Amino acid sequence: MTTTFDDADLDFDDDLPPTNDVAATRVYDELNVSSDDFWSKDAPERELVFRELRNRRPVSWQPPIESAVVPDPDDPGFWAVVRHEHIVEVSQRNDVFVSRYGVMFDLLPPMFLEMAMSFLAQDNPKHDKVRKLVSAAFTPKQIRKIDDDIAARAKRIVAAAAEKDEVDFVADIAKHLPIEMFGDMFGVPDELRATVAHAADEIVAWADPVLLAGRDAAEVQVEASLVIHDIAERLIAERRANPQNDLLTNLVQAEVDGEQLTDFEIGAVMTLMSVAATDTTRHTASFTVKNLTDHPEQRAWLWADFDARIGTALEEFLRHASVVLNFRRTAVQEYDLGGRRILPGDKVVMMYGSGNRDPEVFADADAFDLQRSPNPHVAFGGGGIHFCLGNQLAKSMLRSLFRELHRQMPDFEAGDPLLMKTNFMRGVVSMPFTTNVRRG
Repeated sequence: MTTTFDDADLDFDDDLPPTNDVAATRVYDELNVSSDDFWSKDAPERELVFRELRNRRPVSWQPPIESAVVPDPDDPGFWAVVRHEHIVEVSQRNDVFVSRYGVMFDLLPPMFLEMAMSFLAQDNPKHDKVRKLVSAAFTPKQIRKIDDDIAARAKRIVAAAAEKDEVDFVADIAKHLPIEMFGDMFGVPDELRATVAHAADEIVAWADPVLLAGRDAAEVQVEASLVIHDIAERLIAERRANPQNDLLTNLVQAEVDGEQLTDFEIGAVMTLMSVAATDTTRHTASFTVKNLTDHPEQRAWLWADFDARIGTALEEFLRHASVVLNFRRTAVQEYDLGGRRILPGDKVVMMYGSGNRDPEVFADADAFDLQRSPNPHVAFGGGGIHFCLGNQLAKSMLRSLFRELHRQMPDFEAGDPLLMKTNFMRGVVSMPFTTNVRRG
């Protein structure tokens, strides 16, 4: 059965966060981090604004974002949180700052949140129920079991690119390993993996006018989610009839407190993981090869003793790229954050890229320093119940990919990337890449 929707599904329903009258009377900060122009810039330019906010107003009241997918005329704005310590504080106080009213910076359709966010947009006890079922596949022990498979795939992918002098790093190298591993974990047939990957790209394209190409952002998101849900529905039925050794079968069969996930809940998990598994690792790898090209001394240090140094280097890959730009919470209690009075109903947006450049935590924070240790970045979130479930898988994929780049094309050169223009993900659409493989 194919799921359908109509215009009513793109509107907000009555399940709205608590409201307060004070928000409408607050004065917006003179440094605006809500505009389309601000988010059309890349991280170094945005950092100039974040730096001033960290120094002077680390929790600032901001106007609603300029081009919301679902505009809300009554939206008073949000608190922008830019210091590392406050991002961690908000992340870990899930009793005060909740996720059920939406976790995206943008205002998105409730139907999309239900279809694509799964436990990311849930609070306890429902959050723990769903996450517990999924987390068994992402423990360090489970990832170690598939490390050899990840390594073999990375070797093959890089070898195919090494046969050419020039490739597009995103299309020919970075995107393949995450897609293959997601497909394996959920048992997605080879012929459907490209479809799922394209739908995942569409889900995060809502704020990029080039990727949207004049289409309605809300409809693109929901339709892309429907594509994955329809595939999940077919695969769920197959797993019930013929169980396999994959995560999808585990989700179909698992019970927590005597309850099983519904088909819709399983589809939402699959949709969430399609984005988390395929996009973030791809973009982190892309920014990193550009950094290694621009900082040859860092590449030389890593290449000199790859296996001993990659563990430390990986954390800097993640911090410096800061692919996920932000997530939102909604306050349900009055709370003092950085000297500002947060009231029930206030939206609070954590700016991860800013937190990862906080000089109070990271010395010479703008530098790409592979020896940086300790490195308590917030690329996977600031801790708490929503800390990124797939962090070990992401690190395993990055480790294997860069090991093969080191072995097979150590002298590569990355060109200037074409960037996505979104307010959620710092992504690379394409990037010229010269392999510099010595032949003959």
